[in-house]
Amino acid sequence: MKRVLMVAAENGALKGAKVGGMADVIRDLPGALYPLGVCSNVIMPSYGFLHRQEGAEPLGELVVDFYGQPHWLTLYRASHPSLPEVNLFLLDHPLFDQGGKIYTPGASDRPFAEDANKFALFCLGVAKAVLSGLMPRPDHLHLHDWHCGVLALLRAFAPEYAALQAIPCVLSIHNLAIQGARPLTQEHSSLQAWLPGLFASLERDALNQVIDPRYPQCFNPLRAAIVLSDRVHLVSPSYAQEVLCPSSPEKGFIGGEGLEADLQQKQQAGALHGILNGCEYPSNKRSGQLSKRQALLRGNTDKLLPLIDRAEQAIGGWLCQTPWVRSVDQQALLTLARLRRLSEFQDAPRLLLTSVGRLTDQKMAILSYRDQQGISTLEHLLKLLAEHAPNGLMAILGSGDQVIEAQLAQLAGRYQNLLFINGFDLPLSDTLYECGNLFIMPSSFEPCGISQMLAMRAGQPCLVHGVGGLKDTVSHGEDGFVFYGDSLAEQSSALLDILAQTLPLVGKETWHGICEKASQKRFSWGASAKRYCQHLYCLPASGALSD
Repeated sequence: MKRVLMVAAENGALKGAKVGGMADVIRDLPGALYPLGVCSNVIMPSYGFLHRQEGAEPLGELVVDFYGQPHWLTLYRASHPSLPEVNLFLLDHPLFDQGGKIYTPGASDRPFAEDANKFALFCLGVAKAVLSGLMPRPDHLHLHDWHCGVLALLRAFAPEYAALQAIPCVLSIHNLAIQGARPLTQEHSSLQAWLPGLFASLERDALNQVIDPRYPQCFNPLRAAIVLSDRVHLVSPSYAQEVLCPSSPEKGFIGGEGLEADLQQKQQAGALHGILNGCEYPSNKRSGQLSKRQALLRGNTDKLLPLIDRAEQAIGGWLCQTPWVRSVDQQALLTLARLRRLSEFQDAPRLLLTSVGRLTDQKMAILSYRDQQGISTLEHLLKLLAEHAPNGLMAILGSGDQVIEAQLAQLAGRYQNLLFINGFDLPLSDTLYECGNLFIMPSSFEPCGISQMLAMRAGQPCLVHGVGGLKDTVSHGEDGFVFYGDSLAEQSSALLDILAQTLPLVGKETWHGICEKASQKRFSWGASAKRYCQHLYCLPASGALSD
């Protein structure tokens, strides 16, 4: 078996260690690589609690030089929940314990400061652990996102970790827009503060490889990982092409975000690869998913009740954790109560649009765009839905940017056909995937995306912006719908035009065919894992690894 060490901030295999899509990858990828002869161990911070709940065994202490002083970290090993031979390594240190949180928002004038401190120390711990003999030495290091940038720096320039250069290093970029940049000097959260000895020894050529291209007084950990890794992986083929071009926000295009020149160099060297993330498809496929939707169309409102019940349970769970009731939760409960009353008279929504995801500019810029009259795309969408289906409903589940949350809450108070549930609940998201008629995902950029795959798996077609992984997974008119545009205004108009063309199809024979094709489409981890082995780990092609 070849051994790969995944270095990541998240892992969906551990309870409480998931925030975004990276966690799904770290959870699912080891199982797909194992049959191909690759044992992928994972190392991550314990965040003060993971090593306790997983019953991990301590392997020993590691001493590293951080802030010019010795710091002690404890290395733990836990068993993978489904792969006994795969190890989950956890590094524990008081700096990692932030009340059970994976990330901290940080102050607006010091973005990433606390997280950058935490992950800089984590990278030191990983470097020391790999060379300590306390864990198996990997055949490949596989870094994930900006959190691992200091590890790439140590591997390249720190004499005490020079032995790491004998281990090939791969970087996977899950979201290029988040880069974790911090000042080079004169800040408690800076490269000079973390590693004073190494910083003093860095030549100008070395610094030029890790500073931010747009802010040369800053250290950019994601850029360091890109430049100093042997190969770079983007999580979809289309995203791997988009990041080679400069971003143009005024045209509604998000590309390389200042790092396009470095990525172009990797591409020219044959070291840039776009490999689509996969999705898990349970062998015991749940039956009746399409019939739920068809029942809704026929007015059988019993099929809407599970959605109402699950939403009320989710909100109730949130409410019991705080001594007060948020107005957004109260508004959602009022809408759910009205839907329950309507269902008693067989007048519940017969058309359900759904959306599940983080409320960020990436996901919401197009829906938040306002035309010359000051009306947002989402408001136009709600009006269009009301015209076509007076008892239709748009259900949005998500949390994130407080400004976006407030805008959605205000719209939910004004439009009876909008149900906004401000938070995240996995069973509720599954219910929305299963019960919805059309999933709305108009991301401005999307490295890969998992929500559209989960909706399609449940037989719900998606309406998406033709970028990144959305473009690679949804085929217009076959298993979903895709819109384009060269500016936010054009993208908003195109979304509404496609939606106007799509709504009349719902419930017709053509629609059922689209739902069926969506449910049958497959984005398997097995196929992606073969490409990992060939292109990222450069393993010899064999019968097991060939496409």
